[in-house]
Amino acid sequence: MSTVDQSHTYSEGAEGFRTEEMILNMGPQHPSTHGVLRLVLQLEGETVTHCTPVIGYLHRGIEKILENRTYMAGIRYMDNADYLSPMLNETAYAGAVEQLMGIEPPRRAQYIRLITNEMQRITSHLVAVGTYLLDLGAFTPVLYAFRDREGVLDLFEQLGGSRFNVNYMRVGGVLHDLPSGWLGRLETWLDAFEKSWKEFDVLITGNEIFMKRTQGTGYISPEQAVAYGVTGPIARASGVNYDLRVNNPYDAYREIAVRPVIRYDGDAFGRYMVRLYEMKESIRLIREAMSKLPGGPICTRTPIELRPPRGETYFAVESSKGEQGIYLISDGSEYPYRAKMRGPSFVNLQIVPELMRGHKMGDVVAILGSIDLVLGEVDR
Repeated sequence: MSTVDQSHTYSEGAEGFRTEEMILNMGPQHPSTHGVLRLVLQLEGETVTHCTPVIGYLHRGIEKILENRTYMAGIRYMDNADYLSPMLNETAYAGAVEQLMGIEPPRRAQYIRLITNEMQRITSHLVAVGTYLLDLGAFTPVLYAFRDREGVLDLFEQLGGSRFNVNYMRVGGVLHDLPSGWLGRLETWLDAFEKSWKEFDVLITGNEIFMKRTQGTGYISPEQAVAYGVTGPIARASGVNYDLRVNNPYDAYREIAVRPVIRYDGDAFGRYMVRLYEMKESIRLIREAMSKLPGGPICTRTPIELRPPRGETYFAVESSKGEQGIYLISDGSEYPYRAKMRGPSFVNLQIVPELMRGHKMGDVVAILGSIDLVLGEVDR
């Protein structure tokens, strides 16, 4: 758990009182750090004066691994980055290779990608909301969240053979077509989850303790969000109307319009509300894609050994946490010459020290949980 550095300094408070400064290590094994993240907190009494995130405990070397795997083999390693959004990671990587090769996936594959991506967004937000409330002392919501998430994981298992690291996307499309009866089971889950969503709203949103802990906590102005490169629900909760599904649409998002969830609170409560209502929007998008799902092939014919022409590309998707981008350089071989990932968790972490400053120790967990970090993506 947290440890205290024994070297103390002293300073004169505003009223002449002698205050003691402490260095407090939060993490790296603290459960509320959402992974092996270490926060070195400098405190004056209970007030945070400085925060230094220390990363690298979960280093996986994904980018270098991608450079030593063939283009098709690299998809599997994308699941290990944001391990709560593997389908979205895979889509970003496959899209980057397709862009290098000038390949357009069939329309059916694009619609299947949209359906699975929005299902993955829901599961990621369920974990974000459930564990956030657990951080703040409420146990029931995380049980509801994981109950609903199980339904999607069951559907992913039927689709690709794995519940978690699905490895379903392929350059040029997807691995398998939808199994018989799968859309019907998805429809049943959506009906059940719509009722569960209302339970979440009633259980959490108006809770007096939750609102006291989150409203006005960790405020991010629109200007700050842009300056720090923050994207995803965090930026949209601060009034920044930026969503790649709208601003730079890809796959079936070019045919199915997304209604971004925008709020102007800028605080931890606003970030929770964006994630909550994005789950509702994902339900609508999935239903519309199911109703318009075209027939035809699910993958473009591609050679077994992919050898994109020489060049470089950057392709990004709207992941559950923001802009998930893949930068690739091809030298004409079957291995990427360079591979770089823009992980939104890594970029969004930059603003955490700014948010902590001036808040009480009790607010640290409330602020950090509202950022929704996944350390596999930070320490990639």
